[in-house]
Amino acid sequence: MFSKSKINEPAPKAPEAVKPATSTAPAAPAPSDFKAAAPKPKPPASVLSSDLHITGNIKTSGDIQVEGSVEGDIRAHLLTIGETATIKGEVTADDVVINGRIVGRVRGLKVRLTSTARVEGDIIHKTIAIESGAHFEGSVQRQDDPLNPGRAAKPAANPAATAPAAKPEGV
Repeated sequence: MFSKSKINEPAPKAPEAVKPATSTAPAAPAPSDFKAAAPKPKPPASVLSSDLHITGNIKTSGDIQVEGSVEGDIRAHLLTIGETATIKGEVTADDVVINGRIVGRVRGLKVRLTSTARVEGDIIHKTIAIESGAHFEGSVQRQDDPLNPGRAAKPAANPAATAPAAKPEGV
């Protein structure tokens, strides 16, 4: 770690022989600079308690744990739906853990339905796990990028639709 700071210091080779005694003084600020540049620790998840009812959309780049009810869409990094939670809207997150009830579409890179989960809606995922006892009504679709809803509409559906239409019209 200390040798890294010496490598990053621009210094000519000749004064370097003189610097070992002085390099201890600049070496002390280098670790403090490294600590200042280090990323901040990840904040804990925001918790929406069981007595909280939200009407509206929620969007964060952090983590959310929902125990109450939400009528609206939720977008987060890690979303945990508690056993007492009810969500009516679309849920989009990198990682979704469902213990409670969702009425609406679920989009996630990693989606997990625990044994207490109740989902009424489609799930679009990259990876999915459904535990025994989970209740699910809807369709499941795997996509490489489930967080981008525009990508699903772009595949060659239009050229395929115009090609058969052009043949019957010409015949």
